[in-house]
Amino acid sequence: MNTNNPDFSDQKAEMTIANILRLGVAAAAVIVLFGGILYLSFYGNFTPDYSTFKGQPLQLRQPHTIVRDALHFRRRATIELGLLLLIITPVSRVVFAAFSFWRQRDYTYVCICLIVLAILTYSLTSGYWKP
Repeated sequence: MNTNNPDFSDQKAEMTIANILRLGVAAAAVIVLFGGILYLSFYGNFTPDYSTFKGQPLQLRQPHTIVRDALHFRRRATIELGLLLLIITPVSRVVFAAFSFWRQRDYTYVCICLIVLAILTYSLTSGYWKP
């Protein structure tokens, strides 16, 4: 990283990125664990029926409904929210890296981060874009 901006050092940026990753993964783990406990407390005694495939319910395919249902402590939605947070964590890391490179006026790396962000965005949303 470039050190043109003395207020925003390499070490400070690296520590912030590391903290984003730690916090995101820890929060995702806690949310998934909580959702798993809720799920097993209700369905723990049931024997699953593997003779027919039952796909994901429609309400668990859209982020806004996952968040809404997780706020109402619905079991599967809480697990899905933790998984969404786990997916969002590296994306937020790339966004913060682009911001920190921009603050340091290192525009080559800003462009690289934006390309990586575009690839991540495309790969995460390409299932919804059908020609």
